[in-house]
Amino acid sequence: MAQQIKGPQSYFPSIEKKYGQPISYWMAQLDTIKDARHMEQVTFLKEQHGMGHGHANAVVAVYRAEQRP
Repeated sequence: MAQQIKGPQSYFPSIEKKYGQPISYWMAQLDTIKDARHMEQVTFLKEQHGMGHGHANAVVAVYRAEQRP
């Protein structure tokens, strides 16, 4: 029995389907503005890539939790 994914990562399948890119693509986009604040990163995904607020917030939350270099 597969474990159900909870939290922000539960949005990842729908994000990949809706925006046509793997999550690794979105993480790489955030790497370009890694020093920005949380909401600045969310706004970047919304304004530059047309992502909805909930999806953008979920990607940013996971990105920041992983503390990417």
